[in-house]
Amino acid sequence: MITTLKTDITVKDICEGFVYNELEGKGLFGLSGRLTIQPEYQRNYIYADGKKDVAVIESILKGYPLGLIYFNKVSDNALEVLDGQQRITSFGRFVTNKLAIRDENGRPQTFNSIAADKQKKILQTKLLIYECEGTESEIKEWFRTINIAGVPLNNQELLNAVYSGPFVTLAKEEYSNSQNTNIRKWSAYIAGSANRQEFLECALDWVSKSNIGDYMSCHRYDDNINELKTYFNSVIDWVSTVFTDVESEMRGLEWGRLYETYRKQPYSPKEVSQEVQKLYADPYIKNRKGVFEFILGRSTDTKLLEVRVFDEAIKKSVYAIQTAEAKEKGISNCLLCAIGHDANKTKIWNITDMDADHVAAWSKGGATDINNCQMLCKTHNRAKGNR
Repeated sequence: MITTLKTDITVKDICEGFVYNELEGKGLFGLSGRLTIQPEYQRNYIYADGKKDVAVIESILKGYPLGLIYFNKVSDNALEVLDGQQRITSFGRFVTNKLAIRDENGRPQTFNSIAADKQKKILQTKLLIYECEGTESEIKEWFRTINIAGVPLNNQELLNAVYSGPFVTLAKEEYSNSQNTNIRKWSAYIAGSANRQEFLECALDWVSKSNIGDYMSCHRYDDNINELKTYFNSVIDWVSTVFTDVESEMRGLEWGRLYETYRKQPYSPKEVSQEVQKLYADPYIKNRKGVFEFILGRSTDTKLLEVRVFDEAIKKSVYAIQTAEAKEKGISNCLLCAIGHDANKTKIWNITDMDADHVAAWSKGGATDINNCQMLCKTHNRAKGNR
């Protein structure tokens, strides 16, 4: 790969013909149309938070260096930003009055309202830019390794870069657009943000059965995302049909895996809703996130719920009572050993060799309190299971 250092390009040069798409939240073009600021392999603009974008402007005003910027030379008259699009989009938005900073008195100021000498300082600021020329694989590999802006690329942003093409373009328009009206509905089940590609990553994870890279490689040049959309919508529709209650703990669960595992089983949404509310009201359940898979699995795997165990005070109290009664009767203090026929029929176990057990199983309505507690030797407790 060939690199050439450019030191004569100013902020004003970059901002000639600067175009920013407010709807998609990304910078598009600069340098009088010769520069593509956000090629499809680039991540979304994530500096628009009133902090990082403002910091870029304040750095220029204070004379701080913005760091190296890298352009990919596509042709003699066409460049694209390889690294630096967050900074370029920030000062481009400011110069075109789409971003305001605050003065020393806390008043918001756009570019047009700041002093003329400050305007001049910003526009005449020279940038350190490397123009790079190379094959697609060289450019993509370089893009993967550089991290000048201070916000590391996440896995999906890297994959978007590696497999850029019509498929990624269409997929980002659907799942990386924060203005998509479906985002609010999807947010009930998916954690993260559209700008950082988490919705796209989730959709790809579901349809690819967690083989995102392979799937993107196979579909890189597709001119549609029909399969991706159909599968994603099928998962969302299934979840929202089975679980009519939307709970905060549903966000970020492995709905793709649950869909594949349970989608062929019939459920009554009304009965499911009643069971969700019942489990949510149970004070002994520690893991509410496990409620949904517990119900889908026909309420058998109590490990998903992390049911609260008996505390030490209850264990010691029940152990003392059982042991005293056992010694008086000459039998084992393990209730099941006492009715057995082996050598342990009269054995008095130490508390460390015993487990606290629900007399009536929690899953069958038994409470986690002293009245429903019994001490069993570890062997019998583990053999007892959920009976």
